[in-house]
Amino acid sequence: MTIINNKNSYRFILISSFILINLLLVYGLSSIIAFMNSGADRATILHLDKEPINTYLPKIEWEKSKNEGREIEPQTLKTIEKQYLFSWYIRNNALNKNRYSGLADYFTQNSYNQLLKVVNQNKKQKITVDNTTLKHTLKLEFYSEDGQQVVITDKNVVEFQNVYQNKKFIASVKDTSLYKVILLLEDGYWRVRHIVKMTKEPEKKSLKEPGIFTIQNQKIHKSGIPFKIKGINYYPKDSPWDVYGKKYDSTVIKKDFKIIKKANLNTIRIFVPYEDFGKAEIKKDRLQKLIQTIKIAKDNNLFVIVTLFDFYSDYSIESWTLTHRHAEKIITACSELDNILAWDIKNEPNLDFERRKKQNVIPWLENMIDYIKEIDRKHLITIGYSNKESAEILKDKVDFISFHYYEETNDFLKVYNELVKTTKKPVIVGEFGLSSNKNFWNWFGNSKKNQAVYHKVMQEYFKNHDISFVSWTLYDFPTVPDNIFGNKFWIKNKQKNFGFLDKNGNKKPAFLFISH
Repeated sequence: MTIINNKNSYRFILISSFILINLLLVYGLSSIIAFMNSGADRATILHLDKEPINTYLPKIEWEKSKNEGREIEPQTLKTIEKQYLFSWYIRNNALNKNRYSGLADYFTQNSYNQLLKVVNQNKKQKITVDNTTLKHTLKLEFYSEDGQQVVITDKNVVEFQNVYQNKKFIASVKDTSLYKVILLLEDGYWRVRHIVKMTKEPEKKSLKEPGIFTIQNQKIHKSGIPFKIKGINYYPKDSPWDVYGKKYDSTVIKKDFKIIKKANLNTIRIFVPYEDFGKAEIKKDRLQKLIQTIKIAKDNNLFVIVTLFDFYSDYSIESWTLTHRHAEKIITACSELDNILAWDIKNEPNLDFERRKKQNVIPWLENMIDYIKEIDRKHLITIGYSNKESAEILKDKVDFISFHYYEETNDFLKVYNELVKTTKKPVIVGEFGLSSNKNFWNWFGNSKKNQAVYHKVMQEYFKNHDISFVSWTLYDFPTVPDNIFGNKFWIKNKQKNFGFLDKNGNKKPAFLFISH
């Protein structure tokens, strides 16, 4: 009886297993067939629905004019714009990586074959082209009656390229071009059939609108009168390097600005961190706090040097358009605030030369200056370099030179006068100071008395030689962030103690020499 029961059990297990395996096979096959029949979304495969939005945002303007052919629907025009820009993104990516991915989706066979030749030729010669476009001015010339073809003119296309061979940098090329473009609607996608580079139109140079601050005879003038900057770099005591976050307190800022004004200073330098402000998508609360800070400065008769792109260190060409959108949104929102003295493009960008390469950093600075001059013709522009040697870079692009000086006081006048002579521009000391970091853990640091003597000497130089200055900084800080200064206590201790006021808000001996 036991044997019969065991046989029945085995039979049941075998039959059940067979049925289960067949059910799994049927389910698997049906899933595969369903997937094959559903097709694949072209944009999803290539990540085109996300990548260009995150990495490619050139400035787009449409010229309003009556085109030949039928009238175009706004949604169709928007789709054409989007897919035409995608074609540039895909083309740039192909030339940068020498890959064909996505080309067939945004170029007809003829255009695709031409690009293929270029990519293959570059592959043979081991050439890669890191490139982007910064601006497109589009005009619709023709839209066919059947809605299958458009002709557009793409004017003022600002293109930039870094060319490499065998991974070695060869040259940078910037050009402003004009293109005639034919696009065909195929399989629901607007593909580039022809794109022809034409003779470009003469560029219209926009004149600088006179703002409150101007440059005359190598001097900064305010409303036509020579103006000497007597300034200080500002961070609140309890939220250094995080001014606009959760600890933002307008009451604290009002109190601090009153102290600054009462100390016979007329200017503050503040910082706008790139990532904290949202990169290309500016966070509204951060922007509102920035505007509020500038307005509080105005209430206290203080002018403001706004340092952009703090802690930005990418400079890769593919992200240039994102930085342009970042600058555009901030500057457009703030450009009518008349107590802004200058836009400081970037704090100490020369420190990125080794890690990020000069051929990336300097063109980024130059193109950012050009773009800011386009959107704001009233305010002055400078770059805050960390030393005298770098301060001559792009001297013909900036309105005044700003360099930082933390060396011996005895050498200051020589360094300053050399810079004035070689640049023939107004020169300001954008940062200087001495840390009173002598304590039990650092016997070789400087005392508060040493700090006071240092500032006394520097203020005598500034007074006797009519030199503009922006000192570092108002407060000693109770803490400084690890993500900026690391966790070495001797470095952090030094950074904590540059202030004219201690961490309790009491005046240090150096406060007597905060100005003259």
